[in-house]
Amino acid sequence: MITSVLRLDDVPVSERFDFWWQAVARSVVSVSASSDREADFWAEMTTIDLGSVPISRIKCVGFEAHRSMSRIRSSDPEAYLISLVLRGIAGIQQEDRETLLAPTDLMLCDTSLPYKAWTASDPRDTATARHQAGSDGIILRIPHDALPFPVPEIRRLLAAGITGRQGVAALLSDLLRGIVTRSDELSVADVGRLSTVTLDLVIAVLAHELEVAPTPLLTDPSRTLTLRIRAFIEQRLGQVDLSPAVIAAAHHISLRHLYRMFQQEGHTVGGWIRQRRLERCRRALADPRLDGIPINAIAARWGFPNDSHFNRTFRRAFGVTPAGYRWQARKGRLIGDN
Repeated sequence: MITSVLRLDDVPVSERFDFWWQAVARSVVSVSASSDREADFWAEMTTIDLGSVPISRIKCVGFEAHRSMSRIRSSDPEAYLISLVLRGIAGIQQEDRETLLAPTDLMLCDTSLPYKAWTASDPRDTATARHQAGSDGIILRIPHDALPFPVPEIRRLLAAGITGRQGVAALLSDLLRGIVTRSDELSVADVGRLSTVTLDLVIAVLAHELEVAPTPLLTDPSRTLTLRIRAFIEQRLGQVDLSPAVIAAAHHISLRHLYRMFQQEGHTVGGWIRQRRLERCRRALADPRLDGIPINAIAARWGFPNDSHFNRTFRRAFGVTPAGYRWQARKGRLIGDN
């Protein structure tokens, strides 16, 4: 199943607000939030698993969300979020830029930088049904590494509204709407194809907004294949049997070709997998919500079934044991911002 739906109807009213934002942290990104509707909070989220570019449709009463540096240090998916407003009004503030968005508008933000976001009902909307109150929108999460633009160029677009009514942005808007409304008709085999099409359209939209002409970086099939392979690895980091042979076979290339692709970027395949697994473990150890999970369980979740091997590898990478890192993260959080 590639689609899951979260509703709050079975959650006690007094627990809904906290329950909801914990779910948002798992599916999208961790934020601190407030709402003048906490007492009768209502929201609904449909998540479509497109591998490296998951899509969430969120219907929600009005709220204000903040992502601070302390939250970024604790948990960061290192991704860009592209939002499409379907109903209501949304606002975003990031990088000293603030934008108000209306239906059909698109917006880009970076999970690795602080931001504030908010939503509200459109005052012109007279609908009174609960499921129609507040806002309705789509959020697409894209790994930083998946976009072939220099970081300074991407930052020019953060919190800047992009109209989804015309041109290539309209094509992206239509695609996102189509995916969320017809997700029940999609098969697992469709995921890879839709992931690629979606990412290609996002790149085209951003290139248009940046007024970037097509370059080898954007059109080189080798670069596209590299991005797909990295996405494949990210989706399977928890699988102990993930290996260069498995990766090569899944992409119909030889092991020699795979090794050469990574060597050209200064990596080995095994080294890249180990690095990404260690980063996932590091984030989990820094996340206070996972304090109740033993370190060896976290290690096993991300492909390190052997405790002693994980401890040695983690210490070699970060200069401290996993237990020491978790303790330091808690100590630093006491004096950090919230």
